[in-house]
Amino acid sequence: MDKKSLKVNLQTSSEENFLKWDLVQENLKNSLGAQIYESWLKNIRLIKEYNHFVILGVQTRFFRDWITSRYADKILDEIRKHKLSINRLEFKVQETRDDNKTSYTQNFNNVSEIKNSVLNYNRLNPNLTFENFIIGESNKLAYLSSQKICTQLSRYNPLFIYGGVGLGKTHLINSIGLKLKEKNNVMFISAERFMYQFIKSIKKNEMVKFKDFFRRANVFIIDDIQFIRGKEGLQEEFFHTFNSLFDKSSQIVISSDRAPNKLDRVQDRIKSRLSGGLVVDIGNPEYELKLKILKTKITEFENTFKEYPNLNESVIEFLAKDSNSNIRELIGVFNRIVAFSKMSKKQLNVNDCKIILKDVYKNSKIITIEKIQNVTSNFYSLSLDEMLSQRRSRPLARPRQIAMYLAKKLTTRSLPEIGRKFANRDHTTVIHAVKTVDKLYQNNDEIKKNIEDLKSIILSD
Repeated sequence: MDKKSLKVNLQTSSEENFLKWDLVQENLKNSLGAQIYESWLKNIRLIKEYNHFVILGVQTRFFRDWITSRYADKILDEIRKHKLSINRLEFKVQETRDDNKTSYTQNFNNVSEIKNSVLNYNRLNPNLTFENFIIGESNKLAYLSSQKICTQLSRYNPLFIYGGVGLGKTHLINSIGLKLKEKNNVMFISAERFMYQFIKSIKKNEMVKFKDFFRRANVFIIDDIQFIRGKEGLQEEFFHTFNSLFDKSSQIVISSDRAPNKLDRVQDRIKSRLSGGLVVDIGNPEYELKLKILKTKITEFENTFKEYPNLNESVIEFLAKDSNSNIRELIGVFNRIVAFSKMSKKQLNVNDCKIILKDVYKNSKIITIEKIQNVTSNFYSLSLDEMLSQRRSRPLARPRQIAMYLAKKLTTRSLPEIGRKFANRDHTTVIHAVKTVDKLYQNNDEIKKNIEDLKSIILSD
């Protein structure tokens, strides 16, 4: 090969090694969807490519923060599909050049006006009312405070409600909005949507409209304020919006997953403002509240499906007492138990529920094969060595098969693992045991009673 050909080949090889950014962008659009791509990723530029990292350009700090927290790992994964040596991304904020203004304007010609756009998600849920909010000791103060501001606007301003996930914060602030919307201009929005609208207004150069629109409300309700953590520009705008609303005596209602003083990476002046009104928390639901919620769900089930969900009182008490769930998870547990009951066409007992919910309830004992073996051998008055021996006489074989059956039903161990725990038996032996005992359970009342008794002992505290 002559020198000229070698030079051409080397140049072609070098060009082929460059990252094809257009192809990366196209694949990101396909994998993440057109809406996410158009909103956040379309205008990312490849500024510089090095052996092990690339520098990408974005329009603003907001884009940089948002993309870094939500999409950086996905972008890097996609880049590595094209060039495996890249293991790091850097984002650089770039001002939009004059020669690109036209293309940027064209990109956002189809964005709705602020009012119409916000109305798409400024919707109060008509099902989340004060009337169907279930009150207990853990949420009573938050409930009374929410009702109070509906009769005395600006008496407590802002009202700040905080608590863990799934405890009813959104239900309460939604109830406030429903109560006040007939006589007031109510703005109800999540912090995430507030930021999204803020970014769109920057891109369309409509910040004046943005400010005017949000500051017209005389009841401003914002959900999940913790979302603004670390977003300096958004915090700046929220602070000025808050001040403007506060100065004209608009009622401000805010929810968060933590108290104002626990909001890290939030400006001190904002935390001070949030703490300046009435701060109330919603705690984890107590037993009595969970019991009331479950009984309410049963009534709703009866009214909807015209049938009783087939749960006895002991099961309802177990679900309320033994769970560490929040309210949302508790309702999920209820739905799960009802579904199992309907599919199995029987009334479930507490032991059945412990098995079904062993991945949910922390207080449920971890069931081991060794525990099953010990309980079963004691139940049948055998030594563990006798039950695990190779002898096939029925007084030994039947308890062994039942122990294998229970190991399959009450643990997540595989068939080979169970076989190894039973003196290195083959998994086919376990399959045979499970099938045999399954049949006996259906047709032999004594065996069925023995198995239920064993389950009770194994699952007991």
